[in-house]
Amino acid sequence: MDFNVKKLASDAGVFFTRAVQFTEEKLGQAEKTELDAHFENLLARADCTKNWTEKIFRQTEVLLQPNPSARIEEFLFEKLDRKVPSRTTNGELLGQYMLDAAKDFGPGTPYGSTLIKVGECQRRLGGAEREFMQTSAINFLTPLRNFLDGDWRTISKERRLLENRRLDLDACKARLKKAKLAEAKAAAEHELRVAQTEFDRQAEVTRLLLEGISSTHVNHLRCLHEFVEAQAIYYNQCHQYMMDLQKELGSSDGDVYPNAFTVNPAPSSSASPSTAATLPVVSIAGAVSTSAPEADTLKIEEVQPPATGTRKAKVLYDYDAADTSEMSLLADELITVYTVPGMDPDWLVGERGNQKGKVPVTYLELLS
Repeated sequence: MDFNVKKLASDAGVFFTRAVQFTEEKLGQAEKTELDAHFENLLARADCTKNWTEKIFRQTEVLLQPNPSARIEEFLFEKLDRKVPSRTTNGELLGQYMLDAAKDFGPGTPYGSTLIKVGECQRRLGGAEREFMQTSAINFLTPLRNFLDGDWRTISKERRLLENRRLDLDACKARLKKAKLAEAKAAAEHELRVAQTEFDRQAEVTRLLLEGISSTHVNHLRCLHEFVEAQAIYYNQCHQYMMDLQKELGSSDGDVYPNAFTVNPAPSSSASPSTAATLPVVSIAGAVSTSAPEADTLKIEEVQPPATGTRKAKVLYDYDAADTSEMSLLADELITVYTVPGMDPDWLVGERGNQKGKVPVTYLELLS
């Protein structure tokens, strides 16, 4: 008990001495032992490494897992040394919803069969994302975390010890300057030698740890290459999955759209005017004109507009047609435009000589 009390009193005295020395240094009333330039450079390099490693680590976590609550849950599992539960990705969940919807809508319907194809693709995308997250966490995040939680903590601890040894050394130097009696000077010189030895030993230990930052950079460089490789594989997989899906959907468009929409043919020339006026006509972008079944390209349905419905329009800006159902425009030209029942109000049918196609209303100035 007596030993503990004495040690506590001694530690309190050392802490007080260091606090006084630190305060006097800040006020410019005491000298401070400066480290050499090489050591200072090592310290600055280590601080820079720690700061940027921490930022890169945190932002990579956000990239791999945008959900903050999920990141906190994973952090708690790791701290408790428990296995992180496997989490379904958003892509996999979306794919499953699409597959379940297809069952209700009917797998044999155009919409249901397409939902199945897209849903399967989303599940593959989600699986690729989960594999990318796991690979990146092991090969990139874990080494960064190990540095921050392991090597950097050791470096920080040794730096604090070095700072304490420096304060002790400078306090001894101050006592030696204030000593007047020979006996006091001898005691102060002895304390100074001991403090100098401890400071030099601690400085060497800290220096070796700081020089190890170079090895840390080499290790993180290798991890960075592995992260880029995993990212490239992931995006290549996603690109391939989407290309395959587009091809699959493109090959089935001819089967899907005719079943999804019904287009009434234009009235024949033998029909009476009254009958022709009452027949409904549906104009669908991308639908094949029933009046020209032999056509190989997609066109706007041939519809004869009423003479009173046509108007002249001035083109305000150039416009490039997005597909064969649209007509390209040149600024300042005059064209004839009209609408048809069921057409999107943002579009009109435009005519220029023998050319005909959809044109956007915002590119036109309608003339009376």
